[in-house]
Amino acid sequence: MSDAIKHECGISVIRLLKPLEYYKEKYGSAFYGVNKMYLMMEKQHNRGQDGAGFASIKLDTEPGERYISRQRSVAQQPIQDIFAQINSRINETLAEHPEYADNVALQKKHVPYIGELLLGHVRYGTFGKNSVESVHPFLRQNNWMHRNLIVAGNFNMTNVHQLFDKLVELGQHPKEKADTITVMEKIGHFLDDAVAKLYKKLKKEGYSKQQATPLIAERLNIKKILRKAARDWDGGYAMAGLLGHGDSFVLRDPAGIRPVYYYRDEEVVVVASERPVIQTVFNAPFEEVQELDPGHALIIKKSGESSIEEIQVPLERKACSFERIYFSRGSDAEIYQERKELGRLLMPEVLKEINHDTQNTVFSFIPNTAETSFYGMVEAAQVELDEQKTAEILANRDTLDKKGLQNILNLKLRTEKIAIKDVKLRTFITEDSSRDDLVAHVYDVTYGVVKPTDNLVIIDDSIVRGTTLKKSIIKMLSRLNPKKIVVVSSAPQIRYPDCYGIDMAKLQDFIAFRAAVDLLRDNDQLDTIKRVYDKCCEQVAYKDKDVKNYVKEIYDPFTDEQISAKIAQLLKTENNGPEVSVIYQKVENLHKACPKNLGDWYFTGDYPTHGGNRVVNRAFMNYYEGNDNRAY
Repeated sequence: MSDAIKHECGISVIRLLKPLEYYKEKYGSAFYGVNKMYLMMEKQHNRGQDGAGFASIKLDTEPGERYISRQRSVAQQPIQDIFAQINSRINETLAEHPEYADNVALQKKHVPYIGELLLGHVRYGTFGKNSVESVHPFLRQNNWMHRNLIVAGNFNMTNVHQLFDKLVELGQHPKEKADTITVMEKIGHFLDDAVAKLYKKLKKEGYSKQQATPLIAERLNIKKILRKAARDWDGGYAMAGLLGHGDSFVLRDPAGIRPVYYYRDEEVVVVASERPVIQTVFNAPFEEVQELDPGHALIIKKSGESSIEEIQVPLERKACSFERIYFSRGSDAEIYQERKELGRLLMPEVLKEINHDTQNTVFSFIPNTAETSFYGMVEAAQVELDEQKTAEILANRDTLDKKGLQNILNLKLRTEKIAIKDVKLRTFITEDSSRDDLVAHVYDVTYGVVKPTDNLVIIDDSIVRGTTLKKSIIKMLSRLNPKKIVVVSSAPQIRYPDCYGIDMAKLQDFIAFRAAVDLLRDNDQLDTIKRVYDKCCEQVAYKDKDVKNYVKEIYDPFTDEQISAKIAQLLKTENNGPEVSVIYQKVENLHKACPKNLGDWYFTGDYPTHGGNRVVNRAFMNYYEGNDNRAY
């Protein structure tokens, strides 16, 4: 994606089902779980590079022995930093105590981080905060083993203020309003309550406090705790939790907005945000890596028994389509084909724009995540070229000689690597003109392959803000002097903010919104803006379920093509430069390419939860009032 946006997070859970001695004997190390967690986090580094965290729990430890370990980092390479610290600590301990080397029992007793239950997390600092205190996993500590709670997730709640107020009503005093803290404390409240009730019941049955401890672990109903805690949540989430005694869970939101995959065999239970991670790290077959159903939780008891439980009634499935367009790794078998299809479905519009002149068109992509959709677009272009060749051969079959036929057959599609991201320049100069000049050189271009008679077609994953396109890419491409630059987006126009985990919170940041406002101005319809603002204000006191998305009325007067044409005007940098046009994916084609991920609220404004409508209206009110705050 040429526009950098902060997005997503990645979770990893490993539950070892055998004693640590088993992994030492079979794989040569009792640190099998730690090594696998490193690989899982590294394979998901695309989901977050601002911070990373790791936690582990040892099962069946004696009182007085440390059983929870946690490490977090916001270093420049946080995953490597975490595991460098973990390895350093482990190696120091083993160097000081050589007798631990081949004794797994002593390793488990004395060496930190080794354990049967592990949790990993990678994140982007979506709110601009990137202190280590903001990095998952979060830890809620207690001297009762059952009440220790570790939480990490890929999520955002739209109603965090209401959730915070409910905690206050329960008598709690949360230390901040962050949704992770709020969610953890809500789970923690019902966990405390469940443990206290079980203890009272066991006491009545005649058990001592010490005898009650293992029985509480056995009888604790995680499903019931999660149902109570999640009752009022509104958002998209994939949330993992570990309890100090060894129970664990992973919970997915009812609309399936955020992704979760799991795998189980006789040795491990594994969870990750992406399927290929599990396939690669555990050599698991595609069909054995399952997607967790929306509204369900994978619950793993301390005993190792695991089950899938419905926590909330599933809503209409609205899995995030951006996962397929851009966020998830393209090595997933399904995602790879979907991204190619996104490119293929764009080709009819591209052909129309270049007047079917494939011989005088150079096709390329903006590095490098758009490469797969580029392949799909090029395959469709090749079909067009083959049809042109066939038509020419048939039209001239009576006069064609061998040389003429060879000339036709030799016509090839022209594909080149045009835009190359050279360096990540640091904009250390604060003066706007100087900084813009630096930004303009983020991308290099390949000279000598484009002629003045050529169209240049460049495909991108999506065009969010258009900043990099305008200030860097189009400016650089214009130096090649093509006849026309056609910018193609494999995603539809991004018109509305996300509120479920992607950092797209302000309407005025979106080039599609700015284009629509310009069109309103051009057509003397600016009164629409005030009318929409008044409608948004009228709904402030409404319950979330009664709020409507009135921001749609900003776009209603115009076709997709009109907005795309205005975006092209906004992106054009030089009056005398080549013509610039922009082609966006159609929403209906997005659904054809990605039939299982129909979450399209950023494009359509059709939010899958009630809280989304409140967020988009608040974002519009912020825009109208000149308020630069986030809408959630």
